[in-house]
Amino acid sequence: MQSSTPQFRVAVIGGGPAGLMAAQTLAQGGAQVDLYDAMPSVGRKFLLAGRGGMNITHAEPYPDFVTRYGKAAEALRPMLDAFGPQDVRDWVHGLGVDTFVGTSGRVFPTDMKAAPLLRAWLHRLREQGVRFHMRHRWLGWRDGALLFAGPDGELTVQAYAAILALGGGSWARLGSDGAWLPLLAGRGVALAPLVPANCGFDVAWSEHFSSRYAGHPLTTVAILSTDAHGKPLRKQGQFVVTAGGVEGSLIYALSAALRDQIAANGSTTIFLDLLPDLTAQRVLDEVQRPRGARSMSSHLQSRLGIKGVKAGLLRECISAEEYANPERLAQAIKALPVRLLRPRPIDEAISSAGGVRFDALDGTMLKAVPGVFVAGEMVDWEAPTGGYLLTACLAGGLAAGQQALAWLRAGH
Repeated sequence: MQSSTPQFRVAVIGGGPAGLMAAQTLAQGGAQVDLYDAMPSVGRKFLLAGRGGMNITHAEPYPDFVTRYGKAAEALRPMLDAFGPQDVRDWVHGLGVDTFVGTSGRVFPTDMKAAPLLRAWLHRLREQGVRFHMRHRWLGWRDGALLFAGPDGELTVQAYAAILALGGGSWARLGSDGAWLPLLAGRGVALAPLVPANCGFDVAWSEHFSSRYAGHPLTTVAILSTDAHGKPLRKQGQFVVTAGGVEGSLIYALSAALRDQIAANGSTTIFLDLLPDLTAQRVLDEVQRPRGARSMSSHLQSRLGIKGVKAGLLRECISAEEYANPERLAQAIKALPVRLLRPRPIDEAISSAGGVRFDALDGTMLKAVPGVFVAGEMVDWEAPTGGYLLTACLAGGLAAGQQALAWLRAGH
């Protein structure tokens, strides 16, 4: 085997952000990179995620940023230390795309679009000699070689090393279908089941409520719940009522804890503060004011601005007796119980948790399959929306590329 840097042939399997960053790192290090993807083009989930505004990272203080990865934070920290939020911005700027920080701290390209960024990135990768092989689905190994189903049938590929960046289990139509799990399990790789992350939840709404309020946004509310350790959680924001449940940014932000509670207990109950900017005493005072001949619903709208879907939720989630009792009604306005039955299916989720366990890895290399490295959502970590997912995928791709180069240069 060659012992210096020149032209190691490395296969990168998966054309999302983690795979593309791994390819970039390898090419810059002198490797010949062949990137394979099952889809007709790369970056499909990246492009779809950017339709509403390409959120690339987050500008909050770095110590806070790292905590967003929950129980995987310490395992991911070395990668994020090496390629963190500011590095992501610098890299984007290096591709000729300017960025700005939004009011929420999220960082976006100035034009808010993903496509120009991806085009500039692919142009650079091609200039660096990366070769792209589309419509090549990885099937595992045959006689020590990588096995693919290509446009012209099955083919095997010999490579000095391989980086797998095949995504998790969400949005299968864009390529992240989790089909790699049995392939790695067959080689003795320790895996955690894929589960939905940044997902919605089912609620047993009545037909009356569902037909009337499905699609209605709940703005400026807070959710009260608990984390995996029983510690109180309170988060303010907005979400949407669906025909069969709830979804949206505020729900996604708490989805990991809510999903795990349901897994442990069969269901979980969140409590909605419909008026988070008012104290419980202020709400009680307004509810108890004389209302004359007005109905309670008219009274609530007049005194507290509760109408529409918020008014509907009160009717849906508490009894008629509670609604007629001013004290109980005021309590419900500040802590309305909503029972969540189950997460929505993984293919609807923005991302997934589970995958290759950290104890199956030596850095980014599979202990069970030396010379094969993994990056991105294949690994068992999760993060909320807000640029955290993309940052960790890029950081993981960089780490896998660097470790693969070091492994090859060491003469393996």
